[in-house]
Amino acid sequence: MLKITPSISIPDHELQERFVRASGPGGQNVNKVATAVELRFDVAGSDALPPGLRQRLLQKADRRMTEDGVMVILAQRFRTQERNRQDARERLQRALLSVLQPPKPRVATKPTRASKERRLLSKRERASIKRERAARSWDKD
Repeated sequence: MLKITPSISIPDHELQERFVRASGPGGQNVNKVATAVELRFDVAGSDALPPGLRQRLLQKADRRMTEDGVMVILAQRFRTQERNRQDARERLQRALLSVLQPPKPRVATKPTRASKERRLLSKRERASIKRERAARSWDKD
């Protein structure tokens, strides 16, 4: 059972772990032992998540999310399988906590009069620079 908040937890049967060989340095250990952990969590088909949290997580759609709504986390930072399992679960927990709060709705604002004047002034200055550049004749010597 992976506890996210006091009210939200993911049962172990919804988490699929697969142990694979880690890439990178590590000598013979890398070639012999499957220490990396590939943790899969079916976000779209999970009953443990509230609908709003599930929707926000699916909309986030980062590189860890597949098209089918499965979050895949590959943990291979550590040399032991158990530590990589913990790391993968912690990373899943952080991902779920990051979308726990719904985003604040954006409040539309109008530009101030001063900001409009500054923008128009800079446009006039730029136009005058270009006008002077075009008016000069460099060939007259």
